Amino acid sequence: MLGLAIAQELYDRFPGHQEGELAKIRAHVVSRQSCAVVGRRLRLGDRLVQHGAGRIPDDELERLAKNKNVVAALVEAALGALYLEHGFEAIREPILAAFRERIQYAITSHVDYKTELQEELARRGLAVTYAVVEVEGPPHDRHFTCAALVDGDQLGVGEGASKKAAEQEAAREALARFGREE
Repeated sequence: MLGLAIAQELYDRFPGHQEGELAKIRAHVVSRQSCAVVGRRLRLGDRLVQHGAGRIPDDELERLAKNKNVVAALVEAALGALYLEHGFEAIREPILAAFRERIQYAITSHVDYKTELQEELARRGLAVTYAVVEVEGPPHDRHFTCAALVDGDQLGVGEGASKKAAEQEAAREALARFGREE
């Protein structure tokens, strides 16, 4: 339901934008990262703690409530339940209201360096691969370092709390070598 509501909104608001550009914006808005941001703003982790108290050990419940993947999954589950209970038209506007800041962020910010790098390299007949250089921290609190490689040459290195975030940073650094960083 989230993808449909966002796609419809972008199509209606930006009829002059190219399909590929709208698809990138939509992909960012409906991403796990965006869902986690919205879930935190809606305090879904706090609600999980309230409703899970006594059923799950407190330390485990606190860890789950702070995990971005869990919070994002809570958003998706809540949207699914609301759809089943009320139907799409009834929840479309509340979805858009909850994700309005994420839509604005995706429209005004560059959010996908990996795709940008891939497109730049394709124009040059090249391709990128990503390698995990280092992983630190316990399983619930990892820190990744990844490298963007082109023909075996390291063009960029990035760090992040997820492999995907570290790859985005590596791609951003690699793009800077082509003068394409925003």
